[in-house]
Amino acid sequence: MTVAQFELSAYSWVDTGTSSAPDVRKERIGTEAKIASEHEIRASLSQHLARLWRYGVVLSRQRDVADDLVQATCVRALERAGQFTSGTRLDRWLFSILHSIWLNEVRSRRIRMGNGFVDADVTLTFDGEQETETHVLANQVLRQVNELPEAQRTAVFLAYVEGLSYREVAEVLNVPIGTVMSRLAAARAKLAENASREMVAMRTKGGN
Repeated sequence: MTVAQFELSAYSWVDTGTSSAPDVRKERIGTEAKIASEHEIRASLSQHLARLWRYGVVLSRQRDVADDLVQATCVRALERAGQFTSGTRLDRWLFSILHSIWLNEVRSRRIRMGNGFVDADVTLTFDGEQETETHVLANQVLRQVNELPEAQRTAVFLAYVEGLSYREVAEVLNVPIGTVMSRLAAARAKLAENASREMVAMRTKGGN
C-alpha cells in the first residue's frame, strides 16, 4: 500500500456517532503515526547507509553480504515503519534490524549450508578521505578488531566506532548490559595482547 493510499484511508472515515467511532479514531491516529514514521525514515535513511554497510562488513566479513544486509534492512525498515517511534534515534533502530536479519536469516542460512564464518581480508576504509598516517593507524586497529570473535567484534564496533552507549549496544544486540561490558573487556584484553605481541615482534626484528 502506498503512502497516498494510507493518507486516503486515514482521512476518509465519517463520524456516525456510533460506539465504533473511538476505535476508528484510534486507527486513524495509528495510521497517521505510521505515515509520519515512514516519511522520517525515507528522509533520513540515506544518511545511515554507509554506517549500516560498515556494520554489515563487521558482521559478515564480506562486502557482497554487507550489500545484501543493507538492502534488506532498508526494505524491512519501510515495511515496519509503524514500529518506529518518530523522533527517536533512527540509527539504533536500523542497527537492530540489520543485526536481527544477520542472526535470524543470513548467518543461520550460511551455517546450514556449511559455510560458517568466512575469514575475508576486509579493510574498513574511511569514505572519501585520503589515507593519512592517522587513517592507516585506524585501519590497522580495525583489522585487529576484525580478528576478534563475532560477539566481541560487534560490541567493539557499536561502542567504540559508532559511539553507542553500553545500554544502546545491549538493546541493538538484545543482550543484558552486563554481557556487553564483559564482551568489551574481553575484546580490550585481546587487543592489548595482540598489540604487545606486535611490539615484541618489531623489537626482535629491529634487533636483528
